[in-house]
Amino acid sequence: MDSQIRELVTKLHASPLRCVFAVAGAGSEALSWLLAVPGASDTVLEATVPYSKAALVELLGREPDSAVSAEVAEQMAGVAYSRALALRDGEKQVAGVACTASISSNRPKRGDHRAYVAVRTGSGVLGMSVVMEKGRRERAQEETVASLLILKALSAVAGLEPQLPLGLAATEHLDIQSGSESGHDPVELLQSGVVNWVHFAPDGTVTYEPVIEGALLPGSFNPLHGGHEALRDAARRTLNSDVTFELSISNVDKPTLTMDEVAERLRGIGGSSATVLTRAHRFSLKARLFPGTTFVIGYDTAVRLVDPAYNDGTVAGVIRDLGDIRNLGCRFLVAGRVVDGVYRSMTDVEVPGEFVGMFSAIPEAEFRWDGSSTKIRASSADSVEKAAL
Repeated sequence: MDSQIRELVTKLHASPLRCVFAVAGAGSEALSWLLAVPGASDTVLEATVPYSKAALVELLGREPDSAVSAEVAEQMAGVAYSRALALRDGEKQVAGVACTASISSNRPKRGDHRAYVAVRTGSGVLGMSVVMEKGRRERAQEETVASLLILKALSAVAGLEPQLPLGLAATEHLDIQSGSESGHDPVELLQSGVVNWVHFAPDGTVTYEPVIEGALLPGSFNPLHGGHEALRDAARRTLNSDVTFELSISNVDKPTLTMDEVAERLRGIGGSSATVLTRAHRFSLKARLFPGTTFVIGYDTAVRLVDPAYNDGTVAGVIRDLGDIRNLGCRFLVAGRVVDGVYRSMTDVEVPGEFVGMFSAIPEAEFRWDGSSTKIRASSADSVEKAAL
């Protein structure tokens, strides 16, 4: 069992949630993980595998039009929840957890390979699904995707924030079918830990946890200005790849963004760029979400990366975080900027020797922007104030 899975299962066993499970078609690996870690009786009240058509009909009390759908997953979760209420001890929080899936088998299937998961509690239903690219995986690998989806949904309802990757391809993404306890707004789903990142395409299309191809340019985008766009374009030329903006609602040294602030910044970016919204306020967290990614940053951010004050106040903290980022295959592309009237670049950043290879620079001739986000905000506020007079 993967160490990250074991760690998450241990946290689930320590949570107050007690569950009845019903899985059909796939998802039994999740049960195996839950039962293999000490403390399983603190999470699993009962589990059933209604694999045959007759067993599923008996569970639901009717024959569904299709055995593999979001509707059936939600109905299965409802039955499991009723059973959990009957089995619970005292006032403990209970849930019904269901998965119905169609994955690779010993005979060809006409429809998509897919998995639907639903978790029912007294507060509502959270539903998730993934449609898998046919022929990309063996059956055991598709089973793992479905089982990870179960852990993801269960952890979200338990109030945990799993960052286990589902291992999706660029053509696949997580979908949220049902209303959750936190509502269906993408930002609410992110804030509550139901999803780890949300992708906003320039045309306004929203997807949950898709594979992000190319580099990421993190920023506060308060507001988006010409410097951000020029840096993105310079990074595209340097890396010969796409560059997506990344906005974290959490920050190391600033308050968490409100719903209104997030909406305002996304409106400001608009159709100028694809944007990923996360809760990853540190680069070690960003790297866990997006392994193998190049992060496009400015000189001042590179300085903070190697400053002990931003890493538990110790040099060891710097080494640990940079080591984690390197182990996840991530790198940094650094742009220079003017500080106190002097142009500073990557050569002015004191990177520990063993990590120098993780950093590369955008030449000054390729990108230089001497503007200030602070001055732009002040100018904008001044314009608004004058317009109001």
